[in-house]
Amino acid sequence: MSHNTFGHLFRVTTWGESHGPAIGCVVDGCPPRIALSESDIQPWLDRRRPGQSRYTTQRQEPDQVRILSGVFEGLTTGTPIAMQIDNVDQRSRDYSDIAAKFRPGHADLTYELKYGIRDYRGGGRQSARETAMRVAAGGVARRVLGEGVRIRGALVQIGPHRIDRSRWNWDVVDANPFFCPDPVTVSRWEDYLGTVRKAGSSTGAVIEVLAEGVPPGLGAPIYGKLDADLAAALMSINAAKGVEIGDGFAAAVLSGEENADEMRMRDGLVQFASNHAGGILGGISTGQPIVARFVVKPTSSILTPRHTVDRTGAETEISTKGRHDPCVGIRAVPVGEAMLACVLADHLLRQRAQNPDAPEMARLPRN
Repeated sequence: MSHNTFGHLFRVTTWGESHGPAIGCVVDGCPPRIALSESDIQPWLDRRRPGQSRYTTQRQEPDQVRILSGVFEGLTTGTPIAMQIDNVDQRSRDYSDIAAKFRPGHADLTYELKYGIRDYRGGGRQSARETAMRVAAGGVARRVLGEGVRIRGALVQIGPHRIDRSRWNWDVVDANPFFCPDPVTVSRWEDYLGTVRKAGSSTGAVIEVLAEGVPPGLGAPIYGKLDADLAAALMSINAAKGVEIGDGFAAAVLSGEENADEMRMRDGLVQFASNHAGGILGGISTGQPIVARFVVKPTSSILTPRHTVDRTGAETEISTKGRHDPCVGIRAVPVGEAMLACVLADHLLRQRAQNPDAPEMARLPRN
């Protein structure tokens, strides 16, 4: 009932708080005899790590992961994989002035109402610090999926500024501080976020994640839909406020003819002419790339004074000091990738258990 675990066969439990001594996770259900080491996980954590540019929080955390169990002589054993990251740059004093106040936009009030107690140091359990362990778990999930499945993500909008999709270039995503696939938009975002940061404010963003090489047949009708589990996973990310699969809300303006992903046969394989569905039909993967987007709200910790109340019920003002992301969406890109990886790994194991003789890569039997 604690709700710190997600997944069915590939199960991830995270633990720890923002300003505690460490954060960690346990990955249960990983098959045995898969090559795994810290070096398979660390590169993904390095992409999420704070303090890498002036556009993210300046908290300096190396985020060095340690595997504590579930791996022997470089191979997974099939037993729970425990991982830990030490917290080394906490500044709890930054939050002493707001210990009794509820920050607007944060979960302070709801935690207080639910539990009657909360860790005000950086938000405790509600902090996005927890997502580092999701990224670590995502590193394990990628190993389960294998090299044939490629998962990537990019930031496609900051505030009112969207990328130009005609200039999409995956090669530039890791060459700028925004995970931006449009090199022209990078300078625009730099100017915009510089203004936001100087004003002590924040802004929202839209992240797009993509999985290529996903086999067809993952997911199940009705209550085990792949897109439903993916939407839930992405919505569980801190500050997420909306999810769409494929064309998503844009499908509302399409006609039935436009929205239909027409099919042809090529060399015994089903070929789609388009991918409005985002690689999922009826809750089941089609073999096309899976495409999802999620929106994150502006960071709630801002310097601008806001009206609020305290634990006694008195009305007051609050401004949040400390080190915060002017746009939390930047570091949410690796987190979105990780959640997509975990969902796909979970559904891959489910498919293998229920239907090990499924047709390979949409190859249909000939009459």
